[in-house]
Amino acid sequence: MNRPIFHLAFPVSDIQQTKAYYVDGLGCIPGRENPHALILNLYGHQLVAHTTKEPLTRQRTIYPRHFGLIFTEESDWEELLTKAQKQQLLFREEAKDRFVGSALEHRTFFLEDPFYNLMEFKYYRYPDAIFGSYEYTQIGDRS
Repeated sequence: MNRPIFHLAFPVSDIQQTKAYYVDGLGCIPGRENPHALILNLYGHQLVAHTTKEPLTRQRTIYPRHFGLIFTEESDWEELLTKAQKQQLLFREEAKDRFVGSALEHRTFFLEDPFYNLMEFKYYRYPDAIFGSYEYTQIGDRS
């Protein structure tokens, strides 16, 4: 079945540093590249790193802006977690379980790249919670 591919462009200040982090660190497959941009394949989705001269600043918290993936197999989530740990990538939030014992239960961790872009990687115990479970209102860790 053919499915749409997600595309996300994000700011960086250095292409070589981006390549080192995303290709060597996260395991992305590099695509086209020039001095101002780099295309990356993250599990079949297109990320495009664009250089900017604007100052890049760190968010105080993980909200509101971050991006990432939801794994459908827990072993794939664990594999990326182990890879990130071995590569000593910066964890903005260590791996943890959220909403344990509820229909929203999921495992998550956040990484922060050298340009302050935040990525969340999740695995839901019950796949219905990815888009459904409307009777619940919890989203993230905000009170």
